[in-house]
Amino acid sequence: MRILSHRGYWMNAEEKNTAFAFKRSFALGYGTETDIRDCKGELVISHDMPDGTEIHCDAFLALVAEEPTLQSAPLTLALNIKADGLAPALKKLLDRHPGLDGFAFDMSVPDMRSYFEAGVPVFSRMSEVEKQPAWLDLAAGVWLDGFYGEWYDNSIIESLLANGKRVCMVSPELHKRPHTILWERIKPLAKEKALMLCTDFPEDATRFFFGCE
Repeated sequence: MRILSHRGYWMNAEEKNTAFAFKRSFALGYGTETDIRDCKGELVISHDMPDGTEIHCDAFLALVAEEPTLQSAPLTLALNIKADGLAPALKKLLDRHPGLDGFAFDMSVPDMRSYFEAGVPVFSRMSEVEKQPAWLDLAAGVWLDGFYGEWYDNSIIESLLANGKRVCMVSPELHKRPHTILWERIKPLAKEKALMLCTDFPEDATRFFFGCE
């Protein structure tokens, strides 16, 4: 199982989606989830509406590409799409960095088609309100979420993996809930190579699941 940091590996909220948090995450060998928007014709890193001070996606991918940990394994990038119409520009960016393991998710369902057409790997959403993921047959994987609780069990994860889908689970602390119950439940699946966990506590997760830093 791969561990992804949520908006970089941050120690305080002000560090989220900053170069400092991304560098910390990549230096420790963790991929990351981050948010993609457009601003003045450029792709930028921003969860909320951009104001022009954000990191450009070119600079973000350069941070990943220069990380020495890439020599052993590609870093995984979960790219949370916050606006429609970005697929062609994102495809061009990813093509310039072929050594990365990147996928897009959370775009609107109509916009998802443009990512398939552009050849960008897509994870379809699955949650208690989206129990049938859109275009699952075309998706590379599933972004497995729970807004109000962990509604799914290990059998759902195992079924998705058996159908050739990668699965990235949203750790409960991202929704301000305790994470320990889910972590205990999924620990038997930790050896699954197609499984990922997106968390605010990447080092804690590494110790919990693998007993090491």
